[in-house]
Amino acid sequence: MQHSFSYEKKKVIQALRYHFVQRPEVRVLIVMVNVFAILSAVLFYMKKIRPEPFLLGSVIWLLLMATFWYILPNSIYKKSATFRDSFIISFLPDEIQLENERGAVQWPWNKFTRFFESPHFFHLYFDSKSFFLVPKEGMGDEFRHELRGMLNGKIGGK
Repeated sequence: MQHSFSYEKKKVIQALRYHFVQRPEVRVLIVMVNVFAILSAVLFYMKKIRPEPFLLGSVIWLLLMATFWYILPNSIYKKSATFRDSFIISFLPDEIQLENERGAVQWPWNKFTRFFESPHFFHLYFDSKSFFLVPKEGMGDEFRHELRGMLNGKIGGK
C-alpha cells in the first residue's frame, strides 16, 4: 500500500491540537484550571472571595487555551521543515517506508507504540511525544479501511 502526500497548514495545526489534547497531563491541567475557575466564580458570586481569584482563574484559563490552541501548534509547525515537504509512504508487511526527494527512511512496525485517528490524519506514535502524521487526504475509502486494519494489526489503537 502506497500513498503520496504533502501537508496543508490548517489541517496540520488542527492535528497538533488533537495531539496536545490527547496528552494526559494536558487533560489534567485543563480540568484543574476549569475547576479552579468555576469554584472561584461560584465563591465570588456568593461574595465569599474577592474578585482577584476569579480574575486569576479566568486569565489562567485564557492563557492555557491560547497556549494549547494557538501558540504551541503554530510554533511546532514553523520549526518543522517536514510539513513543507512532499512524501511517498509505503505500508509494507514488515515496515513503513517514507521517501521524499532528499532520501528515504524505513521504520519497522515495532518502532511504533500506538496510533490514533483524527479527522484529517493518522497519528503514528514512536513514543509519547514523537509521532508522524499521515494525511488521509487523497486516500480512497477502501485504502483508509485497509490502512486502519493494518495499523490495528501491526500497532494497535489507543
